[in-house]
Amino acid sequence: MKTAETGKDIERAAWLLRREEVVAIPTETVYGLAGNALSNRAVSEIYAVKNRPAFDPLIIHVFPAERISNWVKAVPEQALALADALMPGPLTLLLPKSDLVPDLTTSGSSLVAVRSPRHPMAQELLAMLDFPLAAPSANPFGYISPTTAEHVARQLGDKIPYILDGGPCEVGIESTIVGWDENSRPVLYRKGGIPVEEIERITGPLRVMPHSTSNPSAPGMLKSHYAPGVPLILGSIRELLDQHPGKRIGVLSFQSHFPQIPDEHQIALSPAGDLKEAARRLFSALRHLDALGIELIIAESLPETSLGTAINDRLRRAASKN
Repeated sequence: MKTAETGKDIERAAWLLRREEVVAIPTETVYGLAGNALSNRAVSEIYAVKNRPAFDPLIIHVFPAERISNWVKAVPEQALALADALMPGPLTLLLPKSDLVPDLTTSGSSLVAVRSPRHPMAQELLAMLDFPLAAPSANPFGYISPTTAEHVARQLGDKIPYILDGGPCEVGIESTIVGWDENSRPVLYRKGGIPVEEIERITGPLRVMPHSTSNPSAPGMLKSHYAPGVPLILGSIRELLDQHPGKRIGVLSFQSHFPQIPDEHQIALSPAGDLKEAARRLFSALRHLDALGIELIIAESLPETSLGTAINDRLRRAASKN
């Protein structure tokens, strides 16, 4: 079986993308499955490789951030202020799309999600290209997002020609998505790598959109997502351990250690209580536990503040699959 080449050759990645092929690329959030966002052929290939439903729109990536204006009809003042303060970085803006952006990329929506990544290899690649890249997470649809090139190779290595290896992702969870309603009020569509508090310092209070089971208005809004193959239950770890005696269990905690569970079957995301470290390790930890041959993953919520809100969002959606 043919497997993807993994390397650091940005020129090769650019050559493949110009040929309307798809490649995996690093960003500061997670690895993306990238293709020409203006090419229906490339975008169709992204959906096919991921087995992603066509009703779930894609985020397009540009660099430098000023190129956002090339692909949208208008940029509100608040969006400009957010871009000035937080881009490049794990922030996505949902704005009225230019007619240059195909409907397939936005799943028929009149809005397009666009961001400018902070990862230097992604920036160098985007600067070489005269088109933006659609780049959802480089994993099978609904599964845990990849934060290393190895994660991508294990899951999609037989379906793509090249994986651009930029090392482990710095942030480890997807971008925060912000848009504006018909009355120009700011809306939070997805919690992510920039804490809500940082956004609200610029925009004021955000209205939070609920998750969707179909036809989401922005990428990453489906209720069941980011899920391991093993069932995951979210709650009090001590209580859940008592409720599931005799089962082969993996434990995902924030800081705690549980002596009744084998060390190799439990992960504390940050023994020091650092939410940035916890976010960076979340998806790798879920992958590790998922590969142990256990029956159940038990996890707890983190403090509902800063990046903890985004981590809890991912855990709730991983648990909602069951």
